[in-house]
Amino acid sequence: MKLPFKKSKPATNNQPTAAPPITSSQTALSQGMVSVQDIIAPAALEVDFNHVKIGNTYLRTLFVCGYPRFVNANWLAPLINFDHTLDISIYIYPVAGKGILEDLKRKIGEMEAEIQTDLQRGKIADIQTKVKLEDAKSLQSQLAKGAEKFFQFALYITIPASSIEELNTITHQVQSTLGSLLIITKPASLQMEDGFKTSLPICQDKLLITRNMDTTSLATTFPFTSSELTANEGILYGINEHNNSLIIFDRFTMENANLVVFAKSGGGKSYLIKLEALRALMFGTEILVIDPENEYYSLCQSVGGQYLDFSFDSPTKVNPFDLSQVYDEEENELGLKILSLHSLFKIIMGQLTPNEEAILDRALVLSYKQKGITPEPATQKREPPLLEDLYKVLIGMEEKEASSLASRLEKYVKGSLRGIFDQHSNVDIKNPFTVFSIKNLEDKLRPIAMFMILDFIWTRIKRDLKRRLLIVDEAWYLMRQPDSAAFLYAMAKRARKYYLGLTTITQDVSDFLNSDYGKAIVTNSSIQILMKQSPAAIDQVAQTFYLSQGEKNLLLSSDIGEGLFFAGQNHVAIKVVASPEEHRLITSNPEELLERQKQNPTPALAPA
Repeated sequence: MKLPFKKSKPATNNQPTAAPPITSSQTALSQGMVSVQDIIAPAALEVDFNHVKIGNTYLRTLFVCGYPRFVNANWLAPLINFDHTLDISIYIYPVAGKGILEDLKRKIGEMEAEIQTDLQRGKIADIQTKVKLEDAKSLQSQLAKGAEKFFQFALYITIPASSIEELNTITHQVQSTLGSLLIITKPASLQMEDGFKTSLPICQDKLLITRNMDTTSLATTFPFTSSELTANEGILYGINEHNNSLIIFDRFTMENANLVVFAKSGGGKSYLIKLEALRALMFGTEILVIDPENEYYSLCQSVGGQYLDFSFDSPTKVNPFDLSQVYDEEENELGLKILSLHSLFKIIMGQLTPNEEAILDRALVLSYKQKGITPEPATQKREPPLLEDLYKVLIGMEEKEASSLASRLEKYVKGSLRGIFDQHSNVDIKNPFTVFSIKNLEDKLRPIAMFMILDFIWTRIKRDLKRRLLIVDEAWYLMRQPDSAAFLYAMAKRARKYYLGLTTITQDVSDFLNSDYGKAIVTNSSIQILMKQSPAAIDQVAQTFYLSQGEKNLLLSSDIGEGLFFAGQNHVAIKVVASPEEHRLITSNPEELLERQKQNPTPALAPA
């Protein structure tokens, strides 16, 4: 292409006008001697026996010449996550099945003849020939059925380095990494230029060093992805043990903000969740915790939170009849509350007959009606009834079943359990870090209290939309009862609508996963974290999360704070890390707490 030169004005004295001077580069361009390749090409290219030097960069290409008989899925992960820049090229060549079947038939005949000859001569047949014959027959059968297809597979790795010493070191490390997988690599000596061209993104295999593979074997090389699992925003959950990268996520950017944690006692699950709560709090997220063992007391006091203790003598009271007082055209607020109260009273009273359920429903409706509360939204701002009001309504009914229901409620209204669930609520969730403690309640009362607190929180969060995390520790208490399990599942499904992230923590995996609601909660949680597991539970966990044998072994042998982090369809091994200041706030290690108590004899203790 010629360059456009500016035309000069015609001479007035009929003398020819001198043209502008033309440089050598313009001449070369005008004659088509310079191409794009000439412009982007390096100044020099040095090809040596076992490396290529381009500018100041040394490169060496390796080819794979030996594969193991069996490989696990994603066996390329150690290579892809190698801690150095590598250019990896894979070439796949489909091969016609008809020709392969003919070659296999001939090869099988040769191997069978070899084995027969050895037997006739009184020799022991070569074991390698037997193995090859077995594999060839299996492949022949799969190809004939159409279950498999045949391919030629080539794998090349080009290693860049800034010096020849670094190149030799990285080459040795790559060969050792692949050698641990029984994969043999060799440098493309005397063919380094072809090897470099093969690894360029121009789809030209200059080496053509291939290996036969069927569809199943070829599939083990995928997914061709890295074990990186992080986002551009969120909080730090831990370190990726595959490649020491950071696992950073914002739960609220995913399809839902729910999280489940499974671990045996002492596995570090509460440590992880307290660390998450502390970091999320710094980003403006409101934290709500149901704490069965006072594990969050120290953290709550340190961040200026509100710690609410539920017991007989505690001033903290929650009325299960409270309404959200929020009008939603898509929901019948009073109807939903009565349904949740049905579930609560089944936990309190035990199994109910259909007739008893009908009587209880009429009694609940009448209790609200006596307070002037109807399905009309304007009436739902009035003072709600108490448990005593329901008790009186049941006493006033003529049916025998009503008297039986009243008898089952009597100990909560007039008996030994009076004062826990039968008073107006005096709690208002305004603090950004609120903990509900139920440690001082007996085990049989804990499921009731957890259900009531969950229902109370669910009622309150509807009043104002705010980014919140709700942490339910020891969630297996709720999974033992179908009604409380169903309520927790309903919260998991609807939490996203109210900008809520539900965190469920449990050490009793069997109670949780044996319930259909428990499995549904797992599937409705975008993030799942598995930490150290007991041998008794590992098979059930592996079946639920489709773990490989290696991942099962990892969970059985994990140290405290180690496990697997699942986000969507991906998962990696995680190690939870905290700064010394964070560790001091969230640790529950008895040895550390005793040592700290010796150093500071008058610490603030959690309620007894």
